[in-house]
Amino acid sequence: MKLARWLALPSLGWFLFFILAPMMLIFAISLAHRGVYGQIEWGFSLGNYTSLISPVILKIFFKTICFAGGTALACVSLGVLAAWGMAAAPKVYRDLLLALIVVPFLTNGLIRILGLKTFVSVDGPLDMILSWLHIPHDPFSLSTNIYLVGVGMVTSYLPFAVLPLYGAFEKFDFSLVEAAQDLGARNRTVLFRIVLPVLWKPLVGAAFLVFIPCLGEYLIPDLLGGAKALLLGNLITEKFLKARDWPVGSALAIGLIFCLLVSWVILSYLERKRHEEER
Repeated sequence: MKLARWLALPSLGWFLFFILAPMMLIFAISLAHRGVYGQIEWGFSLGNYTSLISPVILKIFFKTICFAGGTALACVSLGVLAAWGMAAAPKVYRDLLLALIVVPFLTNGLIRILGLKTFVSVDGPLDMILSWLHIPHDPFSLSTNIYLVGVGMVTSYLPFAVLPLYGAFEKFDFSLVEAAQDLGARNRTVLFRIVLPVLWKPLVGAAFLVFIPCLGEYLIPDLLGGAKALLLGNLITEKFLKARDWPVGSALAIGLIFCLLVSWVILSYLERKRHEEER
């Protein structure tokens, strides 16, 4: 037992110095003031937090949560189908299918985003195909729009959902599916009454693996959405780097962490309620 505590010290030290200490510093800055030239004037004020309840910032908060939730839902929905197909495929093809998911994920994220932007940009492949088919379109709106941001976020974070679900499906007993089909159950019934209840925890874990980084995403909305898709991550970046308003940017970051904590509390409550119902 003592050996286990000693072995945990490096991880604990890493958590304290590189995660908890920076977060405490951000919280302290959120209570400070912005100087005339952008410097931090230390003090105690809740004014930075009261500015978060303005209609503009609340709208950005709501849009960010919707984007992150929609991306998580889409990634989990596609991930279930992809992981199920990969796990049910013959063993000879499983490594190949897994490589098709992992190899693009190993590529730099910026390259993947710019590749998507190049595909839909003016005089890009999509513009040329639509022009060749004589389909009326606006080539400038194709390269920067809010729907393209959603596509970019789903394609970038889909492996976060596929990989853990694939590990869960590998251990899944597919004889349950065969038994349900022999009893006359339809595919929809098998999915919602057999597969999803058994894989509830991996599904929730995959959703959170996508939802958490999507809340702070700023690169994809900036490159694919421009001014049309200002999310919370973009607003925090502007406050820190452009406006040099570190106190308000820190308050926004703390507000983002608060949203994550609220999500975790709601998830824990639903999980506890589900266990009580099963008993």
